[in-house]
Amino acid sequence: MVSRYVLAEDFKCKYCGSNNLWLYCRYKGSQRFYCRDCKRKFAGNFALPKMRSPVRHVGDALQSYFSGMSLNEVRQNIEQQHSYSPSVSTIYRWLNRFIREAEHKVRDTRPNVGDTWIADETVIKINGKKYWLFDCIDADTRFLLASHLSPNRGTREARALMEKAAERAGKAPKVVMTDKLAAYLDGIELAFGADSEHKQGSPFDVQANTNLIERFQGTLKDRTKVLRGLKRPDTAHRFIEGWLIHYNYFRPHTSLKGKTPAEKAGVRLSVNDWLDVVRQPTDTATIDLATEPRPILRLHHPKPSPPALPPMWM
Repeated sequence: MVSRYVLAEDFKCKYCGSNNLWLYCRYKGSQRFYCRDCKRKFAGNFALPKMRSPVRHVGDALQSYFSGMSLNEVRQNIEQQHSYSPSVSTIYRWLNRFIREAEHKVRDTRPNVGDTWIADETVIKINGKKYWLFDCIDADTRFLLASHLSPNRGTREARALMEKAAERAGKAPKVVMTDKLAAYLDGIELAFGADSEHKQGSPFDVQANTNLIERFQGTLKDRTKVLRGLKRPDTAHRFIEGWLIHYNYFRPHTSLKGKTPAEKAGVRLSVNDWLDVVRQPTDTATIDLATEPRPILRLHHPKPSPPALPPMWM
C-alpha cells in the first residue's frame, strides 16, 4: 500500500519530471517512489529509468572504456571507485545503449574542416580474423571524418571511405594524402573525379604532415587495443562509431591547445563528455546529479474516526 509523503521540490520523477511523488516501498535497500502524475514507479538512486546503476557509474564506465581500458579493467575501476562491481555483460549493454544515444546527438552536426585530408589504414583482428580499418582525418582540425571496416583492402573500400568523409564534411577535399596503397588511386578518383588532387608517399615523407600522421597512427594503435575481444564485425562497427565520437567530441588534443577536433571545427554540442550523454538521454527526463535530494518529510495524518453506527430502532 502506498504511503503518503511529500518530497522536496528539487527531487523529481525520472519519467515526467513531476515532484508530485509518494514514497512507495524499499527494495534491496533502495527506496522506490510512485509518481501521482504519470502513475509510474522508480528507484530513488539517481539511476535512469529501468536501470539500477547510478548514472555517474555508467558515465565513468564509458569514459574509461574509450580511454583505452578493457571491459574487465572498466569493471575493476568501477569497483575501486564506487564499491560496486557490475558484470562485464552489464557494462557491454551500457556501451551499446549510450553509443546509440551519442550517435543521435551528433547526427546533424557539420564540421567546418579544411581542404586537405589524410587517409590511412591499419589491421585489427575480430574473432581471430584480420580486418582492415580505414580512416580519414582533416589535416587542419584533426577531425576524424570517417572510418570504414572491411576484411578487404581494395578500391571499393577506399572509395567507400572517401564518400563517407565527403558526406560528413559536406564537400570534397582539394588534396588527399595517403600512403602508397594502390587502392587509393582508383578509389579517390571514383569518389571525387578530377576535383581532388591525390598525393602519395610514406608516412615519413608526406611534406609537412609527418608529425600529424605519426601521431594519428599511434592513436589508431591505441584504439585497436580497445577492440580486442570483439567477436563480430557488426559489433566492432558499433564500437568504432563510439570511438569516433569520443575522438572527435570528448578527447582534447595537445596539438589543438587542449581543444577537441569538434571545437576546432566549430561544432558545439549540448554534451561535453560521456557522463553528459548518460545524464541527458533522448527518451527520458534529464537527471541533475549536482543536486542532492533534501530530506523526506513525513506528513502525519490522524486516523479517521470510525463511521457512526445507525440508530437502533425498537
